Amino acid sequence: MNRLLAAARKEFSGKGLAGARIEEIAQDVGVTKQLVYHYYGSKEGLFIAVLDEASDNIMSELVNLDVEQLSPPAALRSMLNHFFDQYRDDPLLGTLALEGIRYHDAHQTPRNHFLELAPKLIAKLDRILLRGAESGDFKAGLNPRLFLATAALITTGWFTNRYSMSALTGLDTHSVEGMSAWRDYSARFILDSITQPQ
Repeated sequence: MNRLLAAARKEFSGKGLAGARIEEIAQDVGVTKQLVYHYYGSKEGLFIAVLDEASDNIMSELVNLDVEQLSPPAALRSMLNHFFDQYRDDPLLGTLALEGIRYHDAHQTPRNHFLELAPKLIAKLDRILLRGAESGDFKAGLNPRLFLATAALITTGWFTNRYSMSALTGLDTHSVEGMSAWRDYSARFILDSITQPQ
């Protein structure tokens, strides 16, 4: 099943849900399309499984990121950099995320790993923000849900809106230099927005 999901991920990332073909996915891993339909019911069912696996990987990594021993600013910077690095290190993730957004906007979303793991990630982030408020590093009363949503959009927007980001920043979103500049800038920008004035 891992090989099948990997092939499906590549197909959906490259062609979108509408353009992807079950026949090509099945042929790529040496199974019949009937077997794919047997396990996933439909192309849409396979797409949901691909999204679920990607969400599970992303969220699990973030929830399990070992930052508790770091100072609040260092812990938060590590998490922000990890948001970015997940997309940088997986070239299919940006296009898959965009296709997932389009799908979820138009369909009833089934219960999935993203929704199940989100409270754990929010709680982890909340602990960092509270520690930072107690140490005097961060402003008090920050909403972890709103902060997480904003941070995720800023850091990963580099990969999900490449045209606009390139036009606005004047940087090549595919270049090492461009990615490094945005990775550093986005983390500093987010941290500066919550840092307690000294």
